[in-house]
Amino acid sequence: MILHCVFCTFRADTDTDARKAILSDLTRFGLSLEGVLGFDHGENADYEGKSPQITDGFVIRFRDRQALATYAEHPTHKALGARLCNLCEGGADGILVVDLVCAK
Repeated sequence: MILHCVFCTFRADTDTDARKAILSDLTRFGLSLEGVLGFDHGENADYEGKSPQITDGFVIRFRDRQALATYAEHPTHKALGARLCNLCEGGADGILVVDLVCAK
């Protein structure tokens, strides 16, 4: 299984509705694909005080690398990714992606 972890630093002028809309659209799209086992998103609570710049994030659980590749190359993902970049501080620089390969 692969955990695709995406951490976002939304621009200060990005309103709550725009944040919710992009995360909802990403969720709906992700869950429509074969090989996606789950999709969770939320605001960063930063309980340990180690990531104050990160405002929100999401985690997608993929069955395998092929499922992640299908997601990554899909035109809808590319369009949603462009929307997300437009809402983040510094565009793509305001997004951190970490892929964790987990034991089954």
